[in-house]
Amino acid sequence: MENLDHPLSAYLSNGIRFVHQPMKRAVGHCGLMIGCGSRDEFPLEHGLAHYIEHGLFKGTKKRNNTQVLSRLDAVGGEINAFTAKEETWIHASFLNEHTERAIELIADIALNSVFDDEEMAKEKDVIIDEINGYKDSPTDMLFEELDDMVFPNHPIGRSILGTEESVKGFKQKDVVSFYKRGFVNQNMVFSYAGPVEFEKMFHWLEEYFAAVPSQTAQFNRPDYPKYDKQHLKVNKEIHQAHYGMACRAPHLHDKERHAFILLNNLLGGPAMNNILNLKIREKHGIAYQVDSNYSPFTDTGVFSIYLGTEVHQLEKALSLIEKELQLLREKPFTARTLNGYKTQLKGQLALAQDSGSSLMFNNGKSLWVYNRIHTMQEVFQVVNDITPEDIQAVAQKYLDPKKFTSLTYLPVH
Repeated sequence: MENLDHPLSAYLSNGIRFVHQPMKRAVGHCGLMIGCGSRDEFPLEHGLAHYIEHGLFKGTKKRNNTQVLSRLDAVGGEINAFTAKEETWIHASFLNEHTERAIELIADIALNSVFDDEEMAKEKDVIIDEINGYKDSPTDMLFEELDDMVFPNHPIGRSILGTEESVKGFKQKDVVSFYKRGFVNQNMVFSYAGPVEFEKMFHWLEEYFAAVPSQTAQFNRPDYPKYDKQHLKVNKEIHQAHYGMACRAPHLHDKERHAFILLNNLLGGPAMNNILNLKIREKHGIAYQVDSNYSPFTDTGVFSIYLGTEVHQLEKALSLIEKELQLLREKPFTARTLNGYKTQLKGQLALAQDSGSSLMFNNGKSLWVYNRIHTMQEVFQVVNDITPEDIQAVAQKYLDPKKFTSLTYLPVH
């Protein structure tokens, strides 16, 4: 058993990485992260990773779809999955006495799914309904179209769901081809948070995941096209204006990402006292929702600002946003002010760690990206080391209006 940097992390004998987070609670959480997602699709595979995620619940070599869905639900647990740009997760939450049941079920789903033609055909209609649901949500659609504008003709900019046309065209051979490329040992991390001891978990994982193929994921991720900003306005059957602006941002291995995380958090993060919310919603009362978002990937990232407001208030709101971005570029924070933002971010990070499921996901992703788990003390130290000059430097580099792509949805009438 080879240890990684973190004392509760290890490799299984077949190369799968495992991270164990002890938590003395009545429930446990575990998940298998597979390091492939929608960005790993070939052009004719648009939406295939998400389609496979749905197919994982349609039956295995030993269970039909009803038995798959009932295995944990029958004992009050939960099993689910999701697809992202760079990963797919199969995860579960359960009473501790059902931990082995959850592990065995996740292994069965991940390793033994049969992707039955009849069941998969039915699931196409479900996914098309999901796609149409996104089309009914202007906010969801705006973010998807913004990604495509920032990363044009590139898989990382495409919708994870695919299109109705692409989903209808999938064959079982397409499913099998993608599955064999990505669902391999060197591309997997199993993460657990709960009270079951490390040795018992390791034994169960060795037993149930022994059949994972021992090979490297076969991906050939294409280079990014040159970024040219775009500005687009679209009329839709909606009641208010929806506006988004976006640009490329630091990646997960970029040293600037730490300062950028703090910058995004203070500008438009989840707290109600973020700069955009205080200035646009609270002070001027011209938007119900305004926020910023930062999504880093392994080799790039995207930053965006979203605003929903009445059409006649749009120009004023955009002027206020530009004013705040200009201040961030031109006027550095005092050390005292920045320390307040640091304290807020550290508190948010600590609260996130208090959630067993969040901790499970974060540990798995960290092990996959960095091959180690950073302690809370290490994370706090990184935050403490950020200077006002660091914030101003990333603001000047990334918050330049000349670099932003924008997309505006306007009511037809």
